[in-house]
Amino acid sequence: MKAKDFDRKFDEGKEDIIEDLDLSTARRVNRDQKRINVDFPTWVVDSLDREAARIGVTRQSIIKVWLVERLKAEAGTAPYSPERGEAPIRRKGRETRP
Repeated sequence: MKAKDFDRKFDEGKEDIIEDLDLSTARRVNRDQKRINVDFPTWVVDSLDREAARIGVTRQSIIKVWLVERLKAEAGTAPYSPERGEAPIRRKGRETRP
């Protein structure tokens, strides 16, 4: 199929275009994974395990979720939420919100 025909089919939205795509080579941008190792004190691991068990997820899942939430907050893409128990962060003598 030519690109202009594919574009027309997509733009009209009357037909399903999935059958025209090769999804075997599809990948999500910036979703490649990279394995890292992080050492935590035992009390941190124990606390992570308790919280993960409390909400019914794995330790790895809770670490990923919390890190992503924090990174988004630091980037300014997530609002500061005092209801969730977030505290201001002190950096070089000034206070910032996560």
